[in-house]
Amino acid sequence: MNRRESLKLMAVASLAAAIPGCTVGKVDEAALKAEHAAANGGLAGYQPTQLSASEYATLGLLVNYIIPADDRSGSATDAAVPLFIDFMMGDAPELQEPVHAGLAWIDETSRQISGVPFAESTTEQHFVLLDQIAFPETASPEVLEGVTFFSALRDLTASGFWSSKMGMTDLNYTGNTPQASWDGCSHDAMAHLGISYDS
Repeated sequence: MNRRESLKLMAVASLAAAIPGCTVGKVDEAALKAEHAAANGGLAGYQPTQLSASEYATLGLLVNYIIPADDRSGSATDAAVPLFIDFMMGDAPELQEPVHAGLAWIDETSRQISGVPFAESTTEQHFVLLDQIAFPETASPEVLEGVTFFSALRDLTASGFWSSKMGMTDLNYTGNTPQASWDGCSHDAMAHLGISYDS
């Protein structure tokens, strides 16, 4: 299984628990172009293939609340996460309905709070909405659809961010690097895991 297939399965799995019946979809040309653009830093000027312009704007705000920029790395949009999610929706069509429905729920709830869609409301109004759905343990049953969507979106955002070049740098990931020698796992790491070479 290659990296692309692994990422697809991770993203689908993040929604599978909440949306029964998810299966892996087929690849299409637009999604492949999106993947290529993301891999080459082509977020600027990208036209989503699965999301409307307003959905894409809302998605960009949401993923940046999940992974904002800090002194260590950029934000989720800096890592092209909205593009990644748009690509995943084309590559795994079973993501389309839950993502479209979730974004519609966000906009409808935003209209109830502020009178305008999420992308047109203020940061303060965003927090009023997100405070209702970001903490599943204390959320009310009335916002279950929003809680389910936002939890799944966290997983998709994390998958997109930490599989990007920026995310791998953030993790100090050094895999796939040739090494002249390997002395095995350190004794501290082995002790932490409760294992030894003798067992």
